Amino acid sequence: MAGLRSRNISVSEASRPVLPRHARLKFDETRQVWVILAPERVLAPDEIAVEVLQLCDGVRSVEAMIDQLAAKYSDPGDGLAVLEQRGSTAETFGIPLAVLAELTHRCPLQCPYCSNPVELERGGSELTTEEWKKVLTELAQIGVLQIHFSGGEPTARKDLVELVQHASDVGLYSNLITSAVLLTREKLSALADAGLCHVQISFQGNEPVVADRVAGFKHAHQKKIEVARWTRELDLPLTVNAVMHRQNLFQLPDIIQMAVDLDADRLEVANVQYYGWALKNRAALMPTLEQIEEASRIVEEAQARLKGILAIDYVVPDYYALRPKKCMGGWGRQFFNISPAGKILPCHAAETITGLEFLSVRSNHSIAWIWQNSEAFNRYRGTGWMPEPCRSCEFKEIDFGGCRCQAFALTGNAGNTDPACTLSPRHEQIFKQAESEAAANNNRLIYRNFSGGTLETGGDYGA
Repeated sequence: MAGLRSRNISVSEASRPVLPRHARLKFDETRQVWVILAPERVLAPDEIAVEVLQLCDGVRSVEAMIDQLAAKYSDPGDGLAVLEQRGSTAETFGIPLAVLAELTHRCPLQCPYCSNPVELERGGSELTTEEWKKVLTELAQIGVLQIHFSGGEPTARKDLVELVQHASDVGLYSNLITSAVLLTREKLSALADAGLCHVQISFQGNEPVVADRVAGFKHAHQKKIEVARWTRELDLPLTVNAVMHRQNLFQLPDIIQMAVDLDADRLEVANVQYYGWALKNRAALMPTLEQIEEASRIVEEAQARLKGILAIDYVVPDYYALRPKKCMGGWGRQFFNISPAGKILPCHAAETITGLEFLSVRSNHSIAWIWQNSEAFNRYRGTGWMPEPCRSCEFKEIDFGGCRCQAFALTGNAGNTDPACTLSPRHEQIFKQAESEAAANNNRLIYRNFSGGTLETGGDYGA
C-alpha cells in the first residue's frame, strides 16, 4: 500500500539497531533468565540472542556489534556450548507472568459484551490506593512481569498515575486497557511520564453511528480517535482492540485500515466471547457462519498484506470453533486477575461459577499462597480433574479442557467438556443455536449498567 510506513527491517553494517518502542529487555530475578516484555507477550530469548539484544542501544553499529561479539566468542567452542544450553524457559515458568488488575467496574460506556460480571462491584468496595500499591509490590516480588490496568474504565480512578508510577518503581511492565473517553492529553502525558509502557484502546466500530450506539455513549468514537493520536504523539505503543460481532463485522476492512491510519502497532480482532453481559446479549450479537468465514478471509489477507506494518491477532467465536481455546493459558497455569474488591480469579468470568470460593488480597493469605494452594485455583488445574472424553484426548495438554466458565454457562457444570469442542455432546446444539440466533436478526441491545442492564429503546443509548 503506497504511503504506508513499514516496520520491515533492512540492516547494514552501518545500522544502529535499537529495540522497538513497545519492547523491554529485563532480567527476571525470580526465574534467573532474561526476558523480552512486549504488549501481552513475554518472550524468553536464548543466551546468544540476549548478548545481541544487550548491544542494541541505538548507538553501536552492526559492524561494532559483530566485532565485539567476535572478540567474546573467539573460541568456536564457546558458541556451541551456548547453543547446547539453549531451551525455552517460557513454558516452565510455573507462576503467572501477567496479571489483570480490574481497578474498578465503574465505566461511562455501556458495552453489551462487557467482560465484567453482570453483578458489578460498587465503588465503595474497591481496593484503596495503598492496598493496590501493596498488591503491585507483592506481584513483582513473586515474579509477575506485566500488569494490565483495566476495569470497567481504569481512568475513572483518580489515583491511576500514582499506581502506574508504583508499578514502574517495582519493575512491572504496565499496559493500560481503556475506553479512552475520560482521558485528557495532560493525563495521558502524566501516565507516560510515570512509566506507562503500552496503551490499548477499545473501538466499537470505525465510525460514530455504529460505534457510539454499541458503546452506549455519544461522541465516544471521536474521543477514542483523538486519544489514539495523542498516544502516538507521546511515542507510546498503541494496540487497537476491535470487539467484533454481527452488528459491526461488515466494518472489519475499514477497522483494519483505521488501525493502520492511527499508526497502531497491533490490532486485536476479537470476536465476542459469550459470558456475562455478552451472554445476555447473545441473540443480538451472534454473527452468522458466513460472516465469520468472510472475516477470517479478510484477516488472513490483511495479515499477509500488512506484514511489517501492523500485527493482527484474531479470535473466532467459540460457538463456531471445532476445538476449544486454551482459555487464559489453562485454568490457574499462567495468569490471574484481581477484581476491584481484591478477589484473585483465574479469569475475569470465574465468579460466574457457583460453588467456588475465591480468596481476596484482604485475606490472611499472601497472593503467592492463594495462587499455589487455594482450592478454587486447584479445582481445574492441570488434567487430573478431567472427565471423558477430555481425559483420554490427545489435545488435553494443549487446550487444557477449554473454558470452565463456558462449560458452566452452557451445561450447568464447570467440570463438563467445553461445548466448543466437537467431542462434547452439546457441541452440535450450540452450533445450531448460534446459527438460529444469528438468523433471527434480533438487534436490540441490553446495555451494561449497575442496575442489571437496560434494554435499548432507540436513540438514547439506554441512558
